[in-house]
Amino acid sequence: MAPNSDSQTTEQSLETLQDIKRMMERSSRFISLSGLSGVSTGACAIIGAFIAHRWIGEYLSNAGEGRDTFETKMLGLAIGVMAAALLTSTWFTWRKARKSQLPIWGHASKKLAINIAIPLAAGGFFALGLLQHGGWNFIAPACLVFYGLALVNASKYTLTDIRYLGFLEIALGCINMYFPHEGLYFWTTGFGLLHIIYGLIMWWKYERS
Repeated sequence: MAPNSDSQTTEQSLETLQDIKRMMERSSRFISLSGLSGVSTGACAIIGAFIAHRWIGEYLSNAGEGRDTFETKMLGLAIGVMAAALLTSTWFTWRKARKSQLPIWGHASKKLAINIAIPLAAGGFFALGLLQHGGWNFIAPACLVFYGLALVNASKYTLTDIRYLGFLEIALGCINMYFPHEGLYFWTTGFGLLHIIYGLIMWWKYERS
């Protein structure tokens, strides 16, 4: 009977350690980030890119629209796409957190927000500087690089898989620097297609069950 007793004790100890590990992970990492948030963000980006492509075509065809009007429209579109992506991704994340009975705004999520906001804020100011000096062609690569840096910086406070998405965004932005006139296609690939692929992988890996 002694060997069986020792085996049961070992199994109970392992289960206890696994429970402790899960509790520590929940307290130090924001694990309620939903894969469907990535899918919704990507969908918003692709819709926005489609609209932007049409507007750019109309502007280049000399339809009579002034440059200031065109730039205002594009800026408004970017803000609208960002707002839609934030709203939909937040809703999917809130739904996952509620199912998992985890708080959506706790210590881990605050750390995540801070670490993702710093590179994004720097990237925003950098992009505004490019706009002021007429560097429209480099807005897309700048957004991709700074967004990728934000994901890598925040990966230690959420699912580590997001780091690989960050690396891909950075690489895509760096390549885009050498093809500045193709920025819309790189932007669509990075913020649209990669987000959808990443979101589906995360959903399949963590949420399918």
